[in-house]
Amino acid sequence: MIRPMIRAMRPKQWLKNVLVFAAPGAAGVLDEWGDLSMTIIAFVSFCFAASGIYVWNDLNDVEADRLHPTKRLRPFASGLVPIPVARTMGVVLPLAALGLAALTGRWQTVAVVAVYIALTLVYTFWLKEEPIIDLLTIASGFVLRAAAGAVAVDVPMSRWFVLCVTFGSLFIVVGKRYAELNEVGDGAGTRATLETYTAGFLRMLLSVSLAGALISYCVWAFETSEISSLADRGLDLPFYELSIVPMIAALFRYLLVLERGEGSAPEEVFASDRVLQLAGVAWIVIYGVAVYTA
Repeated sequence: MIRPMIRAMRPKQWLKNVLVFAAPGAAGVLDEWGDLSMTIIAFVSFCFAASGIYVWNDLNDVEADRLHPTKRLRPFASGLVPIPVARTMGVVLPLAALGLAALTGRWQTVAVVAVYIALTLVYTFWLKEEPIIDLLTIASGFVLRAAAGAVAVDVPMSRWFVLCVTFGSLFIVVGKRYAELNEVGDGAGTRATLETYTAGFLRMLLSVSLAGALISYCVWAFETSEISSLADRGLDLPFYELSIVPMIAALFRYLLVLERGEGSAPEEVFASDRVLQLAGVAWIVIYGVAVYTA
C-alpha cells in the first residue's frame, strides 16, 4: 500500500514547487549554504503541503473520479488506498508542512505555507466550481510558492517579479483548462467549470496572460540589469536582457503544445518536451551567469 500512497501524493507535481527557488536565485543568495538550506526546507514544506491538498482533492472527487476514464485509476478511486488512511494522510501532510516551515526560523514562512494550505482547501471544497475564481486561486498558489522562498531567506520581491510570476502562472493554469476542454469537452470530466468555459474565451485569456508574462518579464530583466549597473557590478554583456530569449522560447513552445491538443498535465509536458527543457536550461545558465558571476 506504500506505493499507492506515494502515488496519491503526486510527486510529479512537486516540480511546481521549484518556484520556491526563484526569488532566492534572482537575489543571488543560493551560493550561500545557510540560505540554500532554508530554501530547500521551504521547498520540501511546500511539497508536503501540496501533497496534502491533493489528497483532500482526490477524496472530495472520489465518486466523480470513478466515472472518469483515467482518473478512476487513482489510488483512492480504485480502492488501492482505504479512505480512512487517505484522511489520515490529509491531516498529517499539512501539519508536517507547517512543522518544516517553522524550521526556517521565520514565522513569515509558516504564515505563507498556512495561507497556501487554507486557500487551496477552500478551492478544493468550494472555489473550484466558481469560474474565473478557480483560475485566480490556482495562480495565487504559484505566487505564494515564490513568496515562500523570498521570506524563507528574507529577500525582497520586486513588483515586476510578482507580476511576472502572476501572469506566467495564469498562462499555465489557463492553458491547462484549455487543454482539458479540448480533451474531454464541456460536458465531461470532473471539473464543473469546464461546462462554463468556451475554447474561444480561454484562448483570449491565454493571449492576455502570455502578453502580461512577456511584458512584465522584460521590464523586470531590464530593471534588474539597471540596478546591477548602478551597483557597479561590471557586467560586460547584457545577460539579464539575453535571458528574455529563452523565456520567450519556453512560453511560445508551451503555446504550441496547447495548440496541438496537449497540455492538460503541464508537469508531464515539462518533464518530456526537449525543447522546453533546453529553453529552461538556457535560461538558468544565462540568468545564473548574470547573477552569480558578474
